[in-house]
Amino acid sequence: MKNNPLESAKQQLLDIAKILELDKKTVDRLLKIENLVSGEISVKLDNGRIQKFKAWRSQHNSACGPYKGGIRFHEGVTVEEVQALSMWMTWKTAVVGIPYGGGKGGVVVNPKNLSKSELQRLSRAYIKLIAEHIGSDKDIPAPDVNTNAEIMGWMLDEYEKIVGRKEPGVLTGKPLELGGSKGRTEATGLGGSYVLDSFVKKLKKQKKNVSIAVQGFGNVGSYFAKFAYKNGYKIVAVSDSKNTLYNEKGLNIDKAFDYKAANDTFKGFPGGKLLPAEAVLSLNVDILVPAALENAVNEENVSKINARHILEMANGPVTPRAEEVLTAKKILILPDVLANAGGVVVSYFEWVQNLQNYYWEKEEVYAKLKKLMDKAFASVWSEFERLSKVSKKSTLRQAAYSLAVQKVVGAMKARGEN
Repeated sequence: MKNNPLESAKQQLLDIAKILELDKKTVDRLLKIENLVSGEISVKLDNGRIQKFKAWRSQHNSACGPYKGGIRFHEGVTVEEVQALSMWMTWKTAVVGIPYGGGKGGVVVNPKNLSKSELQRLSRAYIKLIAEHIGSDKDIPAPDVNTNAEIMGWMLDEYEKIVGRKEPGVLTGKPLELGGSKGRTEATGLGGSYVLDSFVKKLKKQKKNVSIAVQGFGNVGSYFAKFAYKNGYKIVAVSDSKNTLYNEKGLNIDKAFDYKAANDTFKGFPGGKLLPAEAVLSLNVDILVPAALENAVNEENVSKINARHILEMANGPVTPRAEEVLTAKKILILPDVLANAGGVVVSYFEWVQNLQNYYWEKEEVYAKLKKLMDKAFASVWSEFERLSKVSKKSTLRQAAYSLAVQKVVGAMKARGEN
């Protein structure tokens, strides 16, 4: 398949394994998915008809702790995608220094075609499929594309019915009433804004002079844009699947956010002009922020990229071949395993709160998130500078992967794996 995300994930690992001079046995172990749950789930529709949906849960590596990763509902989900995402989660949790491995789940479905009751039945059926493979000390799912706190609440209820006990720590991103953490909804976007701040300081630029275009205006892209706007950056464009909203002098993101929420479209918004959806990728900006799905920047459109730098808020939005082209142009890419790790960090905070049965205020969550994200950025940048002394072609992704892979390999060796 074209731009297979699993092949991209494997290639990224092979690239850093070569730099780290890892032996073949270790590399093969890191390439292996430890467990893959596959199945078809049956859901009774409101009209009485039974519809089946393909579903998976991929568990990549648990050397550092329980598997951790979201569940996505999307008609484009594939088994290769789910496996790739679980591998990326392994590196992401290692980069930010939280005690997890990587997991990911997905169901092939367009949730917009389901009623709320059908969506709830689908969510409960999915948990029945994976229930024996998850747990607060085994695998801890969370929201991802097209899933949210309400869906996590349904899934938690179903899981607790199956196991016959309360176990709020089995899922994160839950409603506050069921043990969710304050700050979790906006955590991925907020974490990305902290990485943005650290990066701009390295560039020695003023925030007001940094122009940004954001591809994708779902949970991640919209909250990233809101926080960046609040912090004084000039957001000149945001896009959804249908249009790009553009204003070269800068958009009022708060008004755009409210308008989109109320109208489900940017059409008619008075503060900017509409461009085709794909136009966001070719705008002349300081930082392009792909915050939609993987493979957004690929070998077919990489020549159209005019941004000085890229901050990956989606998972795997730049293919390896496209990255080679961008690196040759000296375009720095802040990798997804660092930039969008805020969500899993606050999921970790939620899990800790569940286990302690003691809950924090939003300000404390924000402060703890900033501390971890700042520390992770500093570590990745330091490793980037070290690698750059060896090769001028070194990238921030290689730096992040170097730190992550070394941590996972260290955990494997500590467990006695040779």
